[in-house]
Amino acid sequence: MPRSDTADAPTDSSTYREYILGVRVVEQPTADGETRYRFEAPDHEGIAFEDPEMATLYADVYFDVNGFQEAGTGERGVPPTIIQAGRDTLVAYLLTQPDIDHYWLASFYGVKREKVTRYVSRVRKRAEGIREGAKEQGLA
Repeated sequence: MPRSDTADAPTDSSTYREYILGVRVVEQPTADGETRYRFEAPDHEGIAFEDPEMATLYADVYFDVNGFQEAGTGERGVPPTIIQAGRDTLVAYLLTQPDIDHYWLASFYGVKREKVTRYVSRVRKRAEGIREGAKEQGLA
């Protein structure tokens, strides 16, 4: 479940996954002994997740659309960049939101759960290609 979090990361946090262009997912212990995974990027307010898989998916969506900002979209709004990117990107983004899972998305779109998995796979593959392309061009 994501949570907007503009506070500085605790000093005992560690990098869970490092990406290009200053984007990363940071592992943060919480006061109750749990671990949160905070997505961080330049010019992004940051957002924390309970599940590292959702944090990395959020990062993949971020790269798939060349960055986006959720500030100002409201509690249930979707950034316009996400909507314009196409169904697979929208599905992947929605999957990172609280209380939404593969089954809910499959029902919402009237498709089988496996199709939702394919949408997510496409976004992850494109994001990886974008990161690799940036490295090859010396941008990372």
